Amino acid sequence: MKYLTDKLTSFRKNGIHALTGNPVPHERAMKNVILKFIPVLFLFLASMNTSTAQASDTSGGFLSENLLEVTLTIALVVCVLALMVLIVVLNVLKTFLSKQKEEAAAKAGIPVQAGQESFWVRFYKNFNDAVPIEEERDVLTDHEYDGIRELDNNLPPWWKYMFYLTIVFSVVYMVYYHVMDGPSSAEKYEMEMTAAALQIENYKASLAISLDETNVEVSEDAAVLDQGKEIFVSQCAACHAADGGGGVGPNLADAYWIHGGDIKSLFAVIKNGVPEKGMISWKALLAPEQIQAVSSYILTLQGTTPQAPKEPQGDLVETPVN
Repeated sequence: MKYLTDKLTSFRKNGIHALTGNPVPHERAMKNVILKFIPVLFLFLASMNTSTAQASDTSGGFLSENLLEVTLTIALVVCVLALMVLIVVLNVLKTFLSKQKEEAAAKAGIPVQAGQESFWVRFYKNFNDAVPIEEERDVLTDHEYDGIRELDNNLPPWWKYMFYLTIVFSVVYMVYYHVMDGPSSAEKYEMEMTAAALQIENYKASLAISLDETNVEVSEDAAVLDQGKEIFVSQCAACHAADGGGGVGPNLADAYWIHGGDIKSLFAVIKNGVPEKGMISWKALLAPEQIQAVSSYILTLQGTTPQAPKEPQGDLVETPVN
């Protein structure tokens, strides 16, 4: 606490030099702070760009395409706000130090010459068109309520410029979308839905590529099971019968399994085959999601009664582990 008190006391006496240790005048010190902040801002945005790009490359999917833009936009807004706050704080500090300097000069009997206003000070005044407090009596109105009187200030130029900009934007918007060949709202909706559907398909494809016997799960989706049934009837029925009762291959409707009765074991057998038993590998003919579909369908045959069931083979598995 004493350290902070000493710092504040020193700051009142010596200005910004006490905090920065910089022997240059406070105007140059403040400029140096801002100039040092700008490269830090660009380095931060560059690092965000690199890290987000790497994340989007590795994550894949329909969200990754917009991840970079959203992250950079948020980072840019935060940095710009931080820079604006820094500039405001430094301007307040500059005003405070100028007042301190004028008071010290007045006590010493040294005449103070009014310095020339900087470009930014003149810009701020012109952009806001605010009446100085000393001249507010000239814009006072007769409206009074509870001792509070109203000022007849002009609208700030920045507000008027924004209003004019919205008018220009509305004209351009109307000409482009209602006179020229700009897409309508319905057309833009269809375009965005088409793009979203493509992104979803790409996302599903990325999931399918990584699907294998280590992470596959049973699907209970009706469309997936219908796809699995179609594959089973067309590709597997020749050896296992259309109802799963077995033929050349084992019975898939009973509780006996040669290579395991869970979804991961079924996926591995279909994918890699059983060459010594005459079953080929299907990984070159079926996509991973198709193998998942037919494996899930085979598990639905449990407990059914085939027309001509083959004798049990393998080990009894009372409840297949999915």
